[in-house]
Amino acid sequence: MSDSTWVSTSMPYLTPRQKGQSDAWGEEAAARGGKGGQSITHAGEVSASEEVAGLLGIAVGDAVVVRRRVIQLDGEPCELTDTHYPVSIARGTRLAGKGKIPGGAVTLLAELGHVGVRVREDVTARMPTADEREALGLARDEPVLRLSRVTLDGDDRPIQADLMVMPAHRQLLRYEIRIG
Repeated sequence: MSDSTWVSTSMPYLTPRQKGQSDAWGEEAAARGGKGGQSITHAGEVSASEEVAGLLGIAVGDAVVVRRRVIQLDGEPCELTDTHYPVSIARGTRLAGKGKIPGGAVTLLAELGHVGVRVREDVTARMPTADEREALGLARDEPVLRLSRVTLDGDDRPIQADLMVMPAHRQLLRYEIRIG
């Protein structure tokens, strides 16, 4: 593992923040001496793809709210993230807009009465699409990791689905699981 590899754990991104706390990415980057940021390239309603529909338990083509973001570290793109929400949760909320959400989207979801209690993540490796390669500044021979995550509430209803793409050579995904 090189010094430029980022070790990432999911838990801070799944837990609502306390009032006044910054978003998880900004806090994590600052703790490691960097500056985390993001640009929202699209926010609003779209038709659910087959994958998103499967994650959210809806029909292909049903409306969902998506926030498409380029995640940045020290001003450089390091991850592409599309976060999808059922319209019954997100329509008409800040989740459907391009503005920054204080404390992050998970905090807003909790304020709206939607708290995640279970998460399923699938990680695969593949070569990036041309658009992903350009957005992340990758060479043709550099693979990406793709993380697909669905967050479910206490009634096992999906409340959020994330599709993330990140350069494989710059990431180490760490999973810590409490047993019992």
